[in-house]
Amino acid sequence: MSPLLFDDVLSKDEVREFRTHLDAAEWHDGAATAGEMARDVKRNQQLPDEAGVAIELGNRILRVLGQHGRFTAAALPRRIFPPRFNRYADGGTYGMHVDSALMRVAGTPHTLRSDLSITLFLSEPDEYDGGTLEIAGSAGIQSVKAPAGSMVLYPSTTVHRVAPVTRGARIAAFFWVESWVRETAERELLFELDESIQALRATSADEGAAILRLTGVYHNLLRRWAIT
Repeated sequence: MSPLLFDDVLSKDEVREFRTHLDAAEWHDGAATAGEMARDVKRNQQLPDEAGVAIELGNRILRVLGQHGRFTAAALPRRIFPPRFNRYADGGTYGMHVDSALMRVAGTPHTLRSDLSITLFLSEPDEYDGGTLEIAGSAGIQSVKAPAGSMVLYPSTTVHRVAPVTRGARIAAFFWVESWVRETAERELLFELDESIQALRATSADEGAAILRLTGVYHNLLRRWAIT
């Protein structure tokens, strides 16, 4: 699965509001939340999970995503890890690493399997130099540096890094999804099929038999592949 970019998940007004809160927040050393191996390559700042501003803004992101049909179709989210917030500046970087497979949700008995990783950009690209999200895949390294309010979704199984920020500050939300469909290839097929069905519906005067059959195929495949 190639990284999938979603434009304008947050409006520019929402981004400005988020930044008003985040620019005034108290940031902590991000290495404290890294796994044993990742800790050696992680140089950034994060908001504590229990910080009120992190909880409030994270919940707002989850509400937005709950109404985002294309994200739902691509991720098929079963559980979403509460969004965290990070800041890279003054050479801050996160070297090549793989996200942990299991994520314990603090303060709850729940553990989430990380199938998909998400970065929601909260700084405009011209606010900082460097800071590109680099994701290794079968086609080589894919680089992502998107406008504020945009979000990138990619498999948590990939090796990836955040390049050093040499000017300004890169601020983002990041979190993970446990999908109803664990396998990346199966999830991709379902998303492609869903996109095709939606395109046919948009160009057809009525829902003909062919569209209904394709919709049935989609749900039967989801029924076969979904983890319950």
